[in-house]
Amino acid sequence: MASTLGGVVLATPAEEADLDQLNKIEQDLELQRDWAKYRWGKASSDCYQNYWVNSCLRSARADYRKEIDPIREQEVALHEVQRKLRESLKTQEDAKRAAERASPEKAAERTANQREFEQKQKDAAARAADLEQRRKDAPKRTQENKAGTQLD
Repeated sequence: MASTLGGVVLATPAEEADLDQLNKIEQDLELQRDWAKYRWGKASSDCYQNYWVNSCLRSARADYRKEIDPIREQEVALHEVQRKLRESLKTQEDAKRAAERASPEKAAERTANQREFEQKQKDAAARAADLEQRRKDAPKRTQENKAGTQLD
């Protein structure tokens, strides 16, 4: 398995497809591991029906190890390849993001966004100052409204 999954350095879509395939292989290995655990659990529980329990348990454990060791070796190789693919994908994604950040269009967009943000901050400050001024002038306006709306 390790030889078929050797160092793959491909384009991003191919790497993603390889990673998906490796995830499916990992699921198959997990299923094999689960079945091995099930068989071991069944064999060990059956051992308690025998007179020579320890000998039976040792034998069941040895059978389990014979079954699980190759699965474990495949998982180790698989995880190593998955790690390399994920690292490669992350490196490519980081390079793509860095290129996008360095582009003149993005720089202009960031500058425009900064100006827009600053303008919004100024507008908000002006609205807050206007509101504060209105609050200060409220008693005066109340008096003016009372004086102008006297009904006889």
